[in-house]
Amino acid sequence: MLRLYVSTAAPSSSRAIVNTRAFCEEHAAGHYELEVLDISERVVEATADQVVAVPTLLRLWPLPVRRFIGDMSDPGRLREGLGLPAAPQAKEQP
Repeated sequence: MLRLYVSTAAPSSSRAIVNTRAFCEEHAAGHYELEVLDISERVVEATADQVVAVPTLLRLWPLPVRRFIGDMSDPGRLREGLGLPAAPQAKEQP
């Protein structure tokens, strides 16, 4: 279960939505649930989730909860943090 907090006023939030959805479709197609919340409309939830910046992606399950802040443009960091196996290295052609 993933929860992405964004702000409609921040361009980085738009990038985070696009990057997160693309990452999830590439690495976990059909095996993830992504909830996108506007922080200005979901203040209670953001406070409970201890969100201090946007965009913030929370991995809620499996435990422990993990937080990623930024536009989610580093797939290696996301893959590692979400506990997904490393991408196979491409073999060089002679």
